[in-house]
Amino acid sequence: MRIAISQINPVIADIKGNTNKIISFINAAKEKNAELIIFPEMVTIGYPPMDLLMNNKLIDDNIKAINRIALESSGIAIICGFVEYNQNNPSMLYNSAAFMTDGRVTSKHYKALLPSYDVFDELRYFSPTKKQEVVKYKDRTIGITICEDILNAEDQDDKINIEKKENPVDPIKENKRYSTDPVKNLVEMNIDLLINISASPYVKGKNSIKWKIIKDISKKNSITTIYVNQVGGNDSLIFDGNSLFVNNKGIIAAKAKAFEEDLLIIEDDKDSCKNIPKEDELEDIRKALTLGIRDYVHKCGFKDVVIGLSGGIDSALTATLAVHALGAGHVMGITMPSIYSSKGSIDDSTKLARNLGIKIEKISISDIFQDYKNLLSNLFIGLPEDVTEENIQARIRGNLLMSYSNKFASLLLTTGNKSELAMGYCTLYGDMAGGLAVISDLPKTLVYKLSNHINRHNEVIPFETIEKPPSAELRENQKDEDSLPSYDILDQILEQYIEKRMSADEIIRNGLPENIVRDILQRVDRNEYKRRQSPPGLKITSKAFGTGRRIPIAQKYIS
Repeated sequence: MRIAISQINPVIADIKGNTNKIISFINAAKEKNAELIIFPEMVTIGYPPMDLLMNNKLIDDNIKAINRIALESSGIAIICGFVEYNQNNPSMLYNSAAFMTDGRVTSKHYKALLPSYDVFDELRYFSPTKKQEVVKYKDRTIGITICEDILNAEDQDDKINIEKKENPVDPIKENKRYSTDPVKNLVEMNIDLLINISASPYVKGKNSIKWKIIKDISKKNSITTIYVNQVGGNDSLIFDGNSLFVNNKGIIAAKAKAFEEDLLIIEDDKDSCKNIPKEDELEDIRKALTLGIRDYVHKCGFKDVVIGLSGGIDSALTATLAVHALGAGHVMGITMPSIYSSKGSIDDSTKLARNLGIKIEKISISDIFQDYKNLLSNLFIGLPEDVTEENIQARIRGNLLMSYSNKFASLLLTTGNKSELAMGYCTLYGDMAGGLAVISDLPKTLVYKLSNHINRHNEVIPFETIEKPPSAELRENQKDEDSLPSYDILDQILEQYIEKRMSADEIIRNGLPENIVRDILQRVDRNEYKRRQSPPGLKITSKAFGTGRRIPIAQKYIS
């Protein structure tokens, strides 16, 4: 059978736009003589719509869209994700897949396993199905599953247990939490083709695990598996596509593009490609962040972005990724030196702008800073300068950047990394002001690795920026390591605490210094109030700050 994998980038709640795109892909598949076309999970609405699902009009419109799409199924069968009402429980919905042929919906299939961990909250909206049915089409017996349904296969236990020793809370390895296995149920119905429609967000390192699960299912059960994943950025989440065709020998015979829309035509009885994909972690992260910026900016109605350029590596990396996403003509850099700014930082910002081909403006804040101090002098009389004056400089810069953003409808990108945000090494209403936190899920050590990766062919980010000791330059001769442990140690501790959810005692047993561990964990918890007020950030790790990590601000837990 000739099958089209339709990996598309929907816009949340844009039913009309999404439907038009779906139909255009159907027409393209017909031109390529496809007999079946498959779309991702909930593609009529886009994933995740969150509490928009509580609006009946949205649900009604998406059902009308499915009926409209069904009219296009003359000469081609269609599998398309959508949302259906649960007639037995009107307050709940089904995460659904429609099978359409001959101009109508001939069957509906519902998601059985509803994730409620990390960024997922599907039990808030959906009922799990307890009934599964197969589809007979073109002499094939097809089982249709939706996203999580394929990740709970019984034969994953041994592999999961082994891998948990290395990373005990990987989002896929942790999925053996359900009492039912939809894949096993369908295999027992003698399917020979398993189809999974997904909206599975990108997490570094996740694809290798996911691909192995799918290959193992195909090989163990001697069935062909087709996995169709959403692509695109929706707020903090980035969907990587990477849809797969795995033959009944467990061989990946075809793979769709990564981080791009794609229409992949396959013959499901052939295995000629034998494509064995591998993850390129740094390049995948670069592509993920580029896609995340582009879609957030465009889907929110912006064309341009503005970035404060400090001469440091974080703002340099953010600006570079913005140019990759939007083009140099849509990126503005503003450097705002103070009395503490080094000449090198100004020069490095200028060199970066020249390398990237972006506009740059310089606004000195020295006089404004002095005006602030003068205005506050009577209140602060007799008190030494401290972090207060440091924060004033950051807030002046934030104010100037937001003024540019307002005047020119240009989205302000913030530049704080995960290590700084974890420790509260950032200023509310200063460097945290903005519309999107591009690298907020990248620890500082990963910022350096990604910057060097970008520079692997030629100097984009100035070498001077990468090589100099990091500094906020808010006081004389300031260095980050005056206030923070070395980033090599800090990032190890943060990964174990935030992503692996290990306690202080467990981290200390791993050989890290007790006094540093306990201090870092206390500072992480103490600065939750700052992170709660930060802009949304792009998620690339298994546990990012934001909706996937819900920590009370007023609490007394001792790690």
